Amino acid sequence: MPVLQVEGIQKNFGDIEVLKGISFSLEKGQVAAIIGSSGSGKTTLLRCLNFLETPDQGTIYVDGMPIFQAGRPLTETQLQQNRLHFGLVFQSFNLFPQYTALQNVALAPRLLKRGTEKEISEKALSLLRQVGLENRAQSYPYQLSGGQQQRVAIARALALSPDILCFDEPTSALDPELTGEVLRVIRSLKDEGHTMIVVTHEIEFAKNVADVIIYMADGVIEEMGAPERVIDHPQSERTRAFLRGASEKY
Repeated sequence: MPVLQVEGIQKNFGDIEVLKGISFSLEKGQVAAIIGSSGSGKTTLLRCLNFLETPDQGTIYVDGMPIFQAGRPLTETQLQQNRLHFGLVFQSFNLFPQYTALQNVALAPRLLKRGTEKEISEKALSLLRQVGLENRAQSYPYQLSGGQQQRVAIARALALSPDILCFDEPTSALDPELTGEVLRVIRSLKDEGHTMIVVTHEIEFAKNVADVIIYMADGVIEEMGAPERVIDHPQSERTRAFLRGASEKY
C-alpha cells in the first residue's frame, strides 16, 4: 500500500488553473524528485500536500486513509492533524530569528507537548547531531551560514517524525559551495529510509537520489518514471527541451 496517494488534485487562483489534475503515489522509503520550470505548479503542489493551500478538486490518502477529499471541509483541528503527516522544508529556511537552533527544532514538539522538557531537548539535540550541527545548538540563525540554517530547518522538519518529508527547492537560496552540504543531508535521509518529495533544479542530484522523477509543465505531470528513463531517455519533447535548457544553465 502506498504511504502517499494523490488523485486528481486541481488548484485554481481566480481564473488561473495552476494544478490541472495531479495524480501519483509514493511507497514508503521512496524519494520523488519534482522538476520543471518556474510556474509549472511544483510549489503549489507541495503547499496543497502540506495544507497550506486547499485543493479545489482531488483526494489525498496517507497509508490508505483519505485525509482530504474535495468538497468535505476540514476543521482547524483536522487540518493541524493532517499537517503532522508532512514535514516541509522551505527554500528560504523560515527559522525563527529570536530562537537558537535548538529552540527552533524543539518548538513544535514543545507546543504539542510531545514528551517532557528533557526528552524534547534531547531529541532536538539528537536531530541537530544528525545534520552535523550539534556544536551550533546555541547559535541564533544570524550566526549561521545559509547551509547551516537549511540543515537546522531539516532537523526541525524531522522533529515531529512525519510520514513524508517535503523539500521546496532546498538549495535555491544557497551558494554552490553550501549546496553540497544540504544535498548530503538529504542523501543521508534517503539512506535512513525516509519517504521524501524533493522539488529541485539539481538534475544530477535528482537522478542519483530519486526513485521516481516527476516532470511538471503548465500544471500537469508531463512525464513520470524512473530517473534513468525520464532523465536519460525522456519520451516527451517538452521534457527533452527542459532537460536541454537545464544542462545549459547548470
